[in-house]
Formats: sequence, C-alpha cells, structure tokens
Amino acid sequence: MSTTAATVDDTRVGRLPSVIYVLAAGVFLMGTTEFVVAGILPEIADGMNVTVAHAGLMITVFAVGMIVGTPSMAILTLRLSRRLTLTLALAVFAVGHLIVAVTDSFAVVLGARFLTALATGAFWAVSAVVGAKAAGPARASKALGIVLGGGMLANVIGVPIGAFAGQAIGWRGPFWALAVLAVVAAVVIYRQVPADRDPNSTPSVRAELSGLRDMRVWLVLAGAAIVCGSSLAAYSFIAPLLTQNTGLSPSAVPLVLVGYGVGAFVGSNLGGSFGARKPFAVLFTSATATLLVLVALALLSHNVVATIVLVVLLGLFGMSTNPILVGMAVRFADQAPTLAAALSTASFNAGTAVGSWLAGRALATSLGATGPIVVGAGVAALYFLPLLLLFRREGAVAMRSNNL
Repeated sequence: MSTTAATVDDTRVGRLPSVIYVLAAGVFLMGTTEFVVAGILPEIADGMNVTVAHAGLMITVFAVGMIVGTPSMAILTLRLSRRLTLTLALAVFAVGHLIVAVTDSFAVVLGARFLTALATGAFWAVSAVVGAKAAGPARASKALGIVLGGGMLANVIGVPIGAFAGQAIGWRGPFWALAVLAVVAAVVIYRQVPADRDPNSTPSVRAELSGLRDMRVWLVLAGAAIVCGSSLAAYSFIAPLLTQNTGLSPSAVPLVLVGYGVGAFVGSNLGGSFGARKPFAVLFTSATATLLVLVALALLSHNVVATIVLVVLLGLFGMSTNPILVGMAVRFADQAPTLAAALSTASFNAGTAVGSWLAGRALATSLGATGPIVVGAGVAALYFLPLLLLFRREGAVAMRSNNL
C-alpha cells in the first residue's frame, strides 16, 4: 500500500496522527501554567513575602508576555522550521519554570513569568498550524479541536492538580513539575514533528498584515479582550474570594477550580457548536449571562452553595464565546489567518492583563475579596458595545453582498 493510500484510509476511519495529541499535551502545559497561579496565590504571597494583590502580578505579567509574544512570534517564525520553533519554545518554557522554582526574588519571578509567556505565545502561534497541516484538510477541524482543547482541559485537570500540589508540597512544586514535563514534551515534539516544510507554503508577511484592514477584525479583537477581562478579573482572585467571603478552607479551593474548568470546557465546546449556526445569538446570550453571573456573585459570595454554582456558570458562559471570536477573526481577516488567530490570543491575554491588574487594585480597597468580582462585572458591561457595532457592520456587509 502506498503512503498516499494509507493517508486516505486513515482519514476515512477518522484517525489522526499521533503528533496531534502531543501538541495537545503541550497546549495543556501552557494552559496549566497560565492559570495555576490563581489557585495558589495565598501560598505564593506567603512564600515570597508579598501581598496577595502583589502576587497577582504573576498573572498580569504572564498575560502581557502573551500579548507581546503571540503575534510577534507568529510573524517571526513564519519562515523558521516549525519543529525547531516548537522545541525551542518548550525548552524556554522549562527554563522559565526552573527559574521560578529556585529564586527568592519576586522581581526575578516576574521576569521568568514574562519569558515563559513569550515561549507560550510562540507555541500557541505554531501548534495550530502544525496540527492542521499534519491532519490534512479533511481532518483539520477535528485536529484543531483536540489541540486547542488541551488548553481548556488544563482548567479541568492541570490547574486543580497544581493547586493541590502547591498546597501539599509548597507552591514551587507545580513549577518544578511543569519544567520537567516541558523537557519531556520537547523531546517528543522534536521526534514527532516533521523537520522539512514546503517553501512555497510559507505565508507572506505582507499578505498577513494587509489582511487586517477589515474593521470587523478589530471589533472581534476588542470583544475578545473584554470577554476575558471580565471573566479573568474574577477568576484570577478566586482563591481569596472563596476563603475570605465564602469561608471555604484552602484545601477546598482546587475542587471549586475543577468546577470552573468543567464549565469552561463544556462552554467552549457548546459555544463552538452552536456558534457555527447562530454566532451572534450565542455571543449576545453569553455576554448577558456572564454579566448576570458576575453581579450575582458579587451579591451572593458569602453563600457557599450559590458561590460554587456561580463559579461553574462563570466558566460555562465566560469561555463559550472564545471559539466563535477566533473563528470570526480568521474569517474576516481572509488573507491573514495566522496573524488573526495570534492576535485573537493576544487580545484574550490583553483583557486578562488589564482585568487582573484592575482586580488586584480593587482587592486592596474596602471591597476586599469582592472587589475583583465588581471589576469583572463592570468590564462585562462593556462587552455589548463591540458586539452591537460588529452586528451592525456584519449586516451592512451582508446587504452589500446581496445587492451585487
């Protein structure tokens, strides 16, 4: 049987190359490191001799690094070997975690988090492209769902396990584990990803940049920033909310994080499924639900059962719009799919950076642990502005197309 025939047979039975699952594992590590800090903020603050609000800068700095790293790496690595890019990204990722695990300087910790975020941005920018190419056109959507699903799965498994480990063996433990796992993943990636690439398939930097002229792209990016800013402002400081307002013990926090992760995982999948048919209906419904959940959480955060349910719903509705927004950005950009996807990720992290920074400031006010939730609700209210503008502009474009 020829190689071509074997490929066709694999496609018919739905088989995907093993590299798809390796890439998903890498994305899982990236997702875990981005959010595991939220579950062990009090432990980090105690260990580094800083306030909880100050420790929250580890989330903000990481988000800033993703903002810078994802689009810039998408451009800088267009002409590089993808295998080399992915391997180096994991190597730098491992070094960044090793630095965090051994240093006693909080400034160095922040620098290492920024370095790690740059590596994460590089991996995110390339892994989707490699996954789609490895699977082939017929199986690309399924492959990308698996690769990007690794990030959502991190909220279900990686973040809670990291929080348990941080409480049991010290907050540095998860960083040691992530460093080791990244080294293992780098070796596997180097062996699994093909070394060669077709020079004719290299996208043009000029074409990527020129594809961003459509104003709809920028409205989608604004929406992406706001939706993450609202959800992550609350999620970044969920540990103090649960322990101070609700009265849960620190050991119970990871269990609530599991609930949030399950909600985010289900919401992302449902949002992508329903959003394919009625994107604006899902976007407006999720925006309204997210705002209502955050308002309710601010009012009911002293009730244990209500708080846990609302945290799960925050994951469900807050993350349901992400696949829709990324898909819209890629579609509207037309000739700039790589950069549009990278800018979507950067926008999500821009919202995370601003939201977590504002939430940290609110935590230090008289609002206390409720402050970040209030900030999240305020940001969520802004989500309707770009959505309405995008809805009107999309209608105008559709009308022009029908008149042609």
